[in-house]
Amino acid sequence: MSVHGELTSVQRCLDDLVRSVGRLEKLLGGGGLEMRRVRTDTDHLCESVALLRETAATGAAPHRRPDLVTISDTPYDPSLWVDTDDEGLGARDRRAP
Repeated sequence: MSVHGELTSVQRCLDDLVRSVGRLEKLLGGGGLEMRRVRTDTDHLCESVALLRETAATGAAPHRRPDLVTISDTPYDPSLWVDTDDEGLGARDRRAP
Protein backbone atom coordinates (compact mmCIF):
# COMPACT_ATOMS: atom_id res chain seq x y z
CA MET A 1 0.00 0.00 0.00
CA SER A 2 1.24 3.51 -0.73
CA VAL A 3 2.00 6.16 1.87
CA HIS A 4 -1.14 8.03 0.87
CA GLY A 5 -3.22 4.87 1.33
CA GLU A 6 -1.69 4.14 4.71
CA LEU A 7 -2.27 7.69 5.90
CA THR A 8 -5.89 7.51 4.75
CA SER A 9 -6.32 4.26 6.68
CA VAL A 10 -4.76 5.80 9.79
CA GLN A 11 -7.00 8.86 9.43
CA ARG A 12 -10.12 6.65 9.24
CA CYS A 13 -9.08 4.79 12.39
CA LEU A 14 -8.30 8.05 14.12
CA ASP A 15 -11.72 9.44 13.18
CA ASP A 16 -13.30 6.32 14.71
CA LEU A 17 -11.23 6.84 17.84
CA VAL A 18 -12.33 10.48 18.12
CA ARG A 19 -15.99 9.44 17.82
CA SER A 20 -15.55 6.68 20.41
CA VAL A 21 -13.81 9.02 22.85
CA GLY A 22 -16.64 11.52 22.37
CA ARG A 23 -19.21 8.85 23.22
CA LEU A 24 -17.19 7.83 26.28
CA GLU A 25 -17.07 11.44 27.44
CA LYS A 26 -20.85 11.61 27.26
CA LEU A 27 -21.22 8.39 29.23
CA LEU A 28 -18.52 8.96 31.83
CA GLY A 29 -18.38 12.74 31.92
CA GLY A 30 -15.41 14.72 30.71
CA GLY A 31 -14.23 16.12 34.03
CA GLY A 32 -12.21 13.19 35.35
CA LEU A 33 -8.44 13.08 35.05
CA GLU A 34 -8.48 9.83 33.11
CA MET A 35 -10.97 11.12 30.55
CA ARG A 36 -9.05 14.37 30.11
CA ARG A 37 -5.87 12.39 29.51
CA VAL A 38 -7.55 10.21 26.89
CA ARG A 39 -8.96 13.32 25.17
CA THR A 40 -5.55 15.02 25.25
CA ASP A 41 -3.81 11.93 23.87
CA THR A 42 -6.41 11.70 21.10
CA ASP A 43 -5.86 15.35 20.22
CA HIS A 44 -2.08 14.79 20.11
CA LEU A 45 -2.57 11.85 17.76
CA CYS A 46 -4.70 14.02 15.48
CA GLU A 47 -1.99 16.68 15.40
CA SER A 48 0.75 14.12 14.74
CA VAL A 49 -1.14 12.54 11.84
CA ALA A 50 -1.79 16.00 10.38
CA LEU A 51 1.97 16.68 10.51
CA LEU A 52 2.65 13.35 8.80
CA ARG A 53 0.15 14.22 6.07
CA GLU A 54 1.86 17.59 5.50
CA THR A 55 5.27 15.94 5.32
CA ALA A 56 4.00 13.34 2.86
CA ALA A 57 2.28 16.01 0.74
CA THR A 58 5.44 18.09 0.39
CA GLY A 59 7.46 15.02 -0.50
CA ALA A 60 10.03 15.68 2.19
CA ALA A 61 12.19 12.68 2.95
CA PRO A 62 11.42 11.57 6.52
CA HIS A 63 14.84 9.97 7.14
CA ARG A 64 17.16 12.38 5.35
CA ARG A 65 20.64 12.37 6.80
CA PRO A 66 22.15 15.77 7.55
CA ASP A 67 25.16 16.80 5.51
CA LEU A 68 28.38 15.59 7.06
CA VAL A 69 31.06 18.07 8.05
CA THR A 70 34.68 17.02 7.84
CA ILE A 71 36.79 17.99 10.84
CA SER A 72 40.51 18.29 10.25
CA ASP A 73 42.96 16.28 12.39
CA THR A 74 45.49 19.10 12.44
CA PRO A 75 45.91 20.70 15.86
CA TYR A 76 44.39 24.09 16.57
CA ASP A 77 46.56 27.18 16.80
CA PRO A 78 47.66 27.46 20.48
CA SER A 79 47.30 31.26 20.34
CA LEU A 80 43.52 30.71 20.37
CA TRP A 81 43.74 29.62 24.00
CA VAL A 82 46.11 32.18 25.58
CA ASP A 83 43.39 34.14 27.38
CA THR A 84 41.62 31.12 28.87
CA ASP A 85 42.08 29.27 32.14
CA ASP A 86 42.62 25.55 32.34
CA GLU A 87 39.24 24.28 33.37
CA GLY A 88 39.29 22.93 36.88
CA LEU A 89 42.87 24.05 37.53
CA GLY A 90 42.30 27.72 38.27
CA ALA A 91 44.10 30.72 36.84
CA ARG A 92 47.73 30.37 35.73
CA ASP A 93 49.08 33.12 37.96
CA ARG A 94 47.28 32.01 41.15
CA ARG A 95 47.41 28.97 43.40
CA ALA A 96 44.53 26.64 43.89
CA PRO A 97 43.02 26.75 47.39
